[in-house]
Amino acid sequence: MRPDLALRMKNLCSINAISIQDAIVVQYLRVIEVSMAHRARWACLCLLLAAFSAVADWRADLPGAQRLGSGEFTWFGLRLYTAQLWTAGQVHDWNQPFALELLYHRSLSRGTLVQASLEEMRRLNGGGITPQQRTAWTHGIEEAFVDVHPGMRITGLYLPGQGCRFYVDGKFSREIADPVFARAFFAIWLDPGARDTQLRQRLLGLAGND
Repeated sequence: MRPDLALRMKNLCSINAISIQDAIVVQYLRVIEVSMAHRARWACLCLLLAAFSAVADWRADLPGAQRLGSGEFTWFGLRLYTAQLWTAGQVHDWNQPFALELLYHRSLSRGTLVQASLEEMRRLNGGGITPQQRTAWTHGIEEAFVDVHPGMRITGLYLPGQGCRFYVDGKFSREIADPVFARAFFAIWLDPGARDTQLRQRLLGLAGND
């Protein structure tokens, strides 16, 4: 073979080898790019699902919820929280689901919330809560509640004949499958014997709301 022809063939092979290597690198980069794009889309989807879940929270179990009333609870002049009552109908009905949302304006410990709730439940029941009920209810509330700080929300969803569910800042916290407990707990705000009668009136939409 002529020397010049052999040199040309060698150069051509080298060029082809380089072209093949470049093609492999380009294809590899494309695979990486596609993979990263899929991961980015998956991450965005996860974020959207999380955001939707946070927004949906208790409302998924109370479709068409509308605010019936709201009011503030104060203690010796201190504004502790703003309460809002959400119902599916135009009036409050113990035979229908509803939600009570508390937006806190001061820091309170979980222990304080648990103790205050149990004391009011016992007062409204005339001390008729059995030791077994008190133990079970204490345990349930302790698992449902947390230490609260200004801006935090605790929402209780009342489910007639089933019990209730609690949400902290829109996230599910605890379900208590005890209809007696549920009625006694929400009676703290909605019973005619509630300690703050003006707040009760506002929640039920029977007085002007803030």
